[in-house]
Amino acid sequence: MVLPSADEIFLLLPRNTRAPGRARALLRERLAAWEVEAEPTATAELLLSELVTNAVRHARAPQGRDIGVRLARRDGVLRVEVSDAGPPVTLTPQVVADEDERGRGLAIVSALAERWGCCPRRHGIGKAVWAEVAVRE
Repeated sequence: MVLPSADEIFLLLPRNTRAPGRARALLRERLAAWEVEAEPTATAELLLSELVTNAVRHARAPQGRDIGVRLARRDGVLRVEVSDAGPPVTLTPQVVADEDERGRGLAIVSALAERWGCCPRRHGIGKAVWAEVAVRE
């Protein structure tokens, strides 16, 4: 389900390993329509991919619950937001060893986003994790 508006779009994705790729495709399509430049598009794509991947791998949501993806553009800021039905958690970037292949997602989000955070899900149980990138309008 896609609910588009002039400056916002929302999509529900099944919580599976294809979700990050589908979310990235949605983001590229929407940001091209919004004429967002290449650099903030690439940053937003990486941020969204990390957030969706975390929702797929770590959300502890009940079986069969979807992931919500919201993209919103306002006042020179692009917000990427991923919501899931998992319990609220305190999110902190991990410190991992150089040889570790996982565990850097929130560190990447923290390094690349202008701002990021976690809040209760807008409509229902769970949480939303979001990150913001500056864009020219």
